[in-house]
Amino acid sequence: MADALALPPLRGTLERGGSLADFIWFRTGGPAEVLVRPADVEDLAAFLKELDPSVPVLPVGVGSNLIVRDGGVPGVVVRLPKAMQKVSVEPGNRVRAGGAAMGISVASAARDAGIAGLEFLRGIPGTVGGAVRMNAGAYGRDTSDILVEVTVVLRNGSVETWPAGRLGYSYRHSELPQGAVVVEALFEGTPGDPAAIGAEMDRIAAEREASQPLRSRTGGSTFKNPDGHKAWELVDRAGCRGLRRGDAQVSEKHCNFLLNLGEANSADIEQLGEDVRRRVKADSGVDLEWEIQRIGVAK
Repeated sequence: MADALALPPLRGTLERGGSLADFIWFRTGGPAEVLVRPADVEDLAAFLKELDPSVPVLPVGVGSNLIVRDGGVPGVVVRLPKAMQKVSVEPGNRVRAGGAAMGISVASAARDAGIAGLEFLRGIPGTVGGAVRMNAGAYGRDTSDILVEVTVVLRNGSVETWPAGRLGYSYRHSELPQGAVVVEALFEGTPGDPAAIGAEMDRIAAEREASQPLRSRTGGSTFKNPDGHKAWELVDRAGCRGLRRGDAQVSEKHCNFLLNLGEANSADIEQLGEDVRRRVKADSGVDLEWEIQRIGVAK
């Protein structure tokens, strides 16, 4: 990746060759050509407006559902600052959250305000921006069920607020354009009892702890659930529980999770995923689709 990318001014921080493996959950992968942390929405908008339109832009949250390939990511990777983690409650059982806010923060604010319907966000270990983009879901609910509107900074630097219907949601997919950065979202629930909401959040937390390898280097759910099937059951049936490629392993605890046991690189993890896809296809005839986003270039 070239080091000579011309960059507009930024009030936040800008790092050429910025490490992504430092925070990506798998702890693998090459650097960003440029890692940008804007100071605020205005800073991001001004930067993108002046950035050469040919330069790709990729927003990244906490990297909980991401494989960064070993050759790194060309162009600009945007990480939102802590200033965009704010969560506030509004009338009408609504919660407004910055794009960098974590799902658990939104669920907790809703609980404290007696707003039901957002409990499932307790089970999504990523940011609001990532959840909105990929229509993240858990425990029978999806982001599209609760989203009212979203504020985005588009690749050309314009700041727009879109109603949820404009995102073209389907299962684990939205039609947000390439390079668009989610900077804020407005969610809506229904009136509820804080104690009952808290109990449901506790149940979700306990179920995740019991069934998922939360204390491992992982990337969350690897494959989408095909129509009429659960991905983990197909993977298990194909004999892939515990399957390894080097230090990359299919979790024995929940076989829709891949693990980095310590020394795996991103190629090991991605190739293991492809091994699983081949075995499942041979066993059941089902083509598993990746749910984890894979970005960057191979080494």
